[in-house]
Amino acid sequence: MSFSSSLINWYNSNKRDLPWRRTTDPYKIWLSEIILQQTRVNQGLPYYNSFVKSFPTIFDLADASEDKVFKLWQGLGYYSRARNLHFTSKYICVNFDGKFPDNFNEIILLKGIGVYTASAICSFAFKGRYAVVDGNVIRVLSRVFGVYSFYDTTVGKKDFLELAEINLPEEKSDTYNQAIMEFGALICKPKRPDCLSCIFNDFCHAFNKNVVNRLPRKIKKIKVRNRYINFLIITDQKAVYMIKKQKGIWSGLYEFPFLEFNKAYPNEEIVSSDGWSDLFKKKSVKISYVSPVMIHRLSHQKLHVKFWHIHSHQLNIPDYRLIKISEVNEIPVSRLIDNYLTHNIIC
Repeated sequence: MSFSSSLINWYNSNKRDLPWRRTTDPYKIWLSEIILQQTRVNQGLPYYNSFVKSFPTIFDLADASEDKVFKLWQGLGYYSRARNLHFTSKYICVNFDGKFPDNFNEIILLKGIGVYTASAICSFAFKGRYAVVDGNVIRVLSRVFGVYSFYDTTVGKKDFLELAEINLPEEKSDTYNQAIMEFGALICKPKRPDCLSCIFNDFCHAFNKNVVNRLPRKIKKIKVRNRYINFLIITDQKAVYMIKKQKGIWSGLYEFPFLEFNKAYPNEEIVSSDGWSDLFKKKSVKISYVSPVMIHRLSHQKLHVKFWHIHSHQLNIPDYRLIKISEVNEIPVSRLIDNYLTHNIIC
C-alpha cells in the first residue's frame, strides 16, 4: 500500500470530528485556516464557533466593526490575522460580490493569505489538487523520508514542497492533505511522538536511525528581546484612561498608558523618573496597588510587566481618553491585559 493510501486509511479511522471538515464553504474554511495559524485546534475551535455564530456569512464579517472583530479574536494573539481577515472580507464583498474566488492565482493575492492557506482553500473548498505544506506535514515528511534540509530556508521550502507534491495522490488529494496534517498533529507530534503506534515505523527513517528528536531541522534561532513595562491603570471618578493603538503588534486594541525602561527598576525609582514626571506633571496622584512582576512571552519578546493602580484627577494625556470602567470588558484588549483584568478589579 502506498504512503498516501496508508495515510488516508488511517485518517478515515482516526480523524477528529471538526466543523470545518464538514463543509466546503470557502469562507468557513478560510476562517478556520486563519484562526488555526500558530494555534492549536483545541484553542482555536471555540473561536471558530464564535466567529461562525457572530458572522455566519462573509457579508456579516465585512459589515462588523473592527472593535467587534477584535473583541471576538481577543486572546488568540497575532492580531494582524484578525486585521487581515476583516480587510479581506470587505475586499471580497466589494470586488467579488461576496463570492470567494475559486482559483489559486486570485486567492494568493488576497491580504493575509500565503501559499499554504491558498493551497488549503483550493484543496478543501474546491477539491483542487494542491499540496498543503504546514508544520505538521513538514514534520511527517522529514521524519519518514529522512529529509535533512532546513525547512525555514528557500532550499528547504522547495524540497518539502516537491516531496509533498510527489506523494499527493491523483484522487482524494483533499482527504490526503487532511490526513497527513492530522497524522502530524496526533501521532508524529513535535515532542513525544507516538512512534510505537505509527503505521510507518517499519520504514520511518527517523525512527529506525534514532533521530526522531533531530528532525525536522530549523536553521534560524529567534533572538528574544527583554522589555520592562509598567502599565498605569489611571482612574478618574468611574473612568479609566485608555488608547486604541494604531500601530505595532497590538494595533486596533485598547491599552493603558505605560512607562517602559531598559531594565527593571524599584518602584521608588519609577515614581521619581522623568517619564513619571512628564506624565503626571505635579498632579495629585494616589497609588493604591502595584502588582508583582508578570512575565508575558511573545514570539520575539519577553515582557516583564507590572500594573499600577492609580487615582488622579483632570490629567491631560495626549491621545488617551476616559472610558467608563463598566465598559472596559466590552472593548478589545491584548491577552496580557485581558488576563490581568480577569483576576483584578479596576476601582
